[in-house]
Amino acid sequence: MVRGLLKQLTFRSLSVAGKWQQQQLRRLNIHEYQGAELMSKYGVNVPKGVAAGSVDEVKKAIQDVFPKESELVVKSQVLAGGRGLGTFKNGLKGGVHIVPTNQAEDIAGKMLGQILVTKQTGPQGKIVSKVYLCQKLSLVNEMYFSIILDRKSAGPLIIACAKGGTSIEDLAEKFPDQIIKVPIDVFTGITDEDAAKVVDGLAPKGADRNSSIDQVKKLYKLFSETDCTLLEINPLAETADNHLVAADAKLNFDDNAAYRQKEIFALRDPSQEDPREVCLCCPFQWIIIFLFATPFKADYYYHLM
Repeated sequence: MVRGLLKQLTFRSLSVAGKWQQQQLRRLNIHEYQGAELMSKYGVNVPKGVAAGSVDEVKKAIQDVFPKESELVVKSQVLAGGRGLGTFKNGLKGGVHIVPTNQAEDIAGKMLGQILVTKQTGPQGKIVSKVYLCQKLSLVNEMYFSIILDRKSAGPLIIACAKGGTSIEDLAEKFPDQIIKVPIDVFTGITDEDAAKVVDGLAPKGADRNSSIDQVKKLYKLFSETDCTLLEINPLAETADNHLVAADAKLNFDDNAAYRQKEIFALRDPSQEDPREVCLCCPFQWIIIFLFATPFKADYYYHLM
């Protein structure tokens, strides 16, 4: 009887493992602050920002990095969308707040260590272990920008829209004529002409065309060199001093590239992932499954318990 149960559990584990491998273990998702740091390394314009894991770290960041800022943006860091409209289980509304600098410590204290529930987390929510403090930008325009791996064109595809700040699904429904799609030849890479199509379609109000083209090319370079499967900036903002700035960052990476991208995959935050994924990533899980897969070893380990 025990042997039969062990067999059932083993086969069920292998079946579930296979499905989870196919459906879930295909990408690494990193936090916004980590994405911003990575983009900055590639020369992409990002807001000045600091991640903090405690109120003391928030206080130090304000003193060291934002001594002259009158307002700050405090963003909870969870691997889920819809943070702005989320609700903490302690009652705090919203996972993103713009506050006077002297209130940043207080609002961060109400976020850190708390569970944030958004439309993407499910009712269980996700714990906020860090907040991201950012300078408040003076924005004159918000746009949408992303690079994906497109099955139809069998390569990278840039999708952009002159409108931003909401989901691409909503944008496509409301402004279908303003959606820009530029496929990139994976062998030649992005050209000036490709980048110009994107910039001209976005039609920034005051940002320099050549510098904007350069920003698009830098974003593509990041995408291609780091084995990205998704790079999404929403909004891609235009500031009052005529610069394009990645005001938000969502980056996913192909798990098959972990051996090439060790620094990036060291950023993985298991506390934000499904426990089943974390378990299946552990080699010991497969050793246990293998040992219990044969009747002899199943009986042997049963007697040891």
